[in-house]
Amino acid sequence: MSVDGYLDDTSPDRLLLSNSDDFDRVDEVRASCDAILIGATTLRKDNPRLLVNSAARRAQRASAGRPEYPLKVTVTASGDLSSGLKFWHHGGEKLVVTVDGAVEKFRATLGDLADVVAVGPELDWGLVLDELGRRGVRRLMVEGGGTIHTQLMAADLADELHLAVAPLLVGQAGAPKFLGSADYSGGSTARMRLLEARAIGDVVLLRYAPKERS
Repeated sequence: MSVDGYLDDTSPDRLLLSNSDDFDRVDEVRASCDAILIGATTLRKDNPRLLVNSAARRAQRASAGRPEYPLKVTVTASGDLSSGLKFWHHGGEKLVVTVDGAVEKFRATLGDLADVVAVGPELDWGLVLDELGRRGVRRLMVEGGGTIHTQLMAADLADELHLAVAPLLVGQAGAPKFLGSADYSGGSTARMRLLEARAIGDVVLLRYAPKERS
């Protein structure tokens, strides 16, 4: 995020906040995970591929008996996702997690580009994570956007937070922020535990444990 807490600006082009060394760090984290999750709004706006870019890291996954790419997951209740997005056409398996009544719409739009599953009448994050667990996901990387970050943090469902702070200001009220307003159920003043603070070029990586885990 920017120093003033934004994930992007209001222009139609994606604002690159990280540098090449931090992008490589993100690639390393992706390679360590069983799945990568992104919200539908970010998927539509940024049109990412969400790949492990390093051939060596993909080879290490394969040599360990794992898929070359982590499972790619998007979560949405609205159902408005184009089949032309890069997400569907690169990498390995894809999964759409949605609500009752939207499955057939997605299957008609996406065909065999992705598996589609409903978790109930609304997107309950506990049920979403249970579904991923049933599919063998033990380590999940959530790449955004701000709405999903906020929901998972408010529900105390994040085990670790990686916050890369870029040395620039966005200063646009309509731009997406890292976290929005939410009911944190009295936990908004709880201090996180700092796991690491590291300079990566001109970016600072802060790793936090939002809550002590047993």
